Amino acid sequence: MIGDRQGNALPHATAEAAALFDQAVLAFNLYRGDPVALADAAAAAAPDCAMAHLLEAWLLGLATEPAAASEARAILTRVRTMSLDARERSHAGALELLLAGNWSAAAVALDHHNARYPRDLLALQCGHLMDFYRAGARSLRDRIARVLPRWSPLVPGHGVVLGMYAFGLEECGDYARAEETGREALDREPLDCWAHHAIAHVMEMQGRAQDGIGWMTAREPHWSGEDNFFRVHNWWHLALRHLDLRDSARVLVLYDGPIRGARSTVVLDLVDASALLWRLHLCGHDVGERWVELAQAWDLHADGTLYPFNDWHAVMAYLGAGRMGDVDRVANALRTAARGATLTGAWARDTGLPLVEGFTAFWAGDYRGAAERLHPARFIANSFGGSHAQRDIIDWTLTEAALRGALGDLAEAMVHERLALKRHSPINQAFLSRARAPAARSAA
Repeated sequence: MIGDRQGNALPHATAEAAALFDQAVLAFNLYRGDPVALADAAAAAAPDCAMAHLLEAWLLGLATEPAAASEARAILTRVRTMSLDARERSHAGALELLLAGNWSAAAVALDHHNARYPRDLLALQCGHLMDFYRAGARSLRDRIARVLPRWSPLVPGHGVVLGMYAFGLEECGDYARAEETGREALDREPLDCWAHHAIAHVMEMQGRAQDGIGWMTAREPHWSGEDNFFRVHNWWHLALRHLDLRDSARVLVLYDGPIRGARSTVVLDLVDASALLWRLHLCGHDVGERWVELAQAWDLHADGTLYPFNDWHAVMAYLGAGRMGDVDRVANALRTAARGATLTGAWARDTGLPLVEGFTAFWAGDYRGAAERLHPARFIANSFGGSHAQRDIIDWTLTEAALRGALGDLAEAMVHERLALKRHSPINQAFLSRARAPAARSAA
């Protein structure tokens, strides 16, 4: 029987379909090219090959975009009419859970799947991304650790697996091993954007701003190509390094150029844009009409039902653009979703709403109200939504709210927490000076 590059069977595939399937999976692995188009071509070359259809549905389902999720559901409905083997049925079952909003159940299903099929790279990467979307640090690391002994440099894709492991190690705070593993991954596959960005995260979490700029700049040819799906996110990482050094002029150049110059409507790119403009706002910069353009792009995705992490970032743009009606629309949709029994409903109730309400209060100048909403939310935010670096915006906003709201004890406590992690950060040092200023004035 024809199989994929890792030796997994592809029932009903032709040689042409298998080659296209492998190309699509590799494009997905490296976040380069158009894996959806390649998967679609594989399905057209062998219409009865269920794995080709499942690959396309996974790619659409993991986009966290409402239109893409709807298309993924339609594909899965067609797949259910096909003759499936055990591995294909396992894929379909996990995908069905994901599309129903039960992210953790889907991730656990893929855990069991990879225990049986440890070299199923598509399932491994889909599970890893679900761990990322759920902010499951331990799963990001240990999902890969469980299968890693079944891989070797002789198996195609070994470097990609190491890149995923590097990111899991970083999110678990094992920074030295994460950097070492990420560099090994890039030695095996220099175009692996995920491994590259794992090392960028290490440098972010350790406060190595200059190292991070050097790393990103030296590696730029490997991650900045026009066919690179991850390029905006990596530009965002570079912008964060400059922001940490308080070089806001350079941050705005990056925003207006590679981050938003192309006016991307991809939700991952919109999340990065919102998060960067909000950080600039916290630093006291007027970003002008940039909010308006970004808010218009968010209209394609902000429905308050699919993935609250995205909706929260859309609200940042709506606040900046003065579109309070859309802030209320998203908040009300989250309240409706919160009454549901799915995991996304729980995310909306426990995290999405408190963050939306806290950021809205901050924008309105109700700093005490913002602090009251954000302080408890930050302890549950690890239940969903991206990386530690992405979620740092919660603590940053809380710290700023405490400073502006004259919540002296909370402000100084938050500053000490931030300095314990990134002692040499100029922004954190400025926070400390501001937190101590009232005491100094009182003494004078």
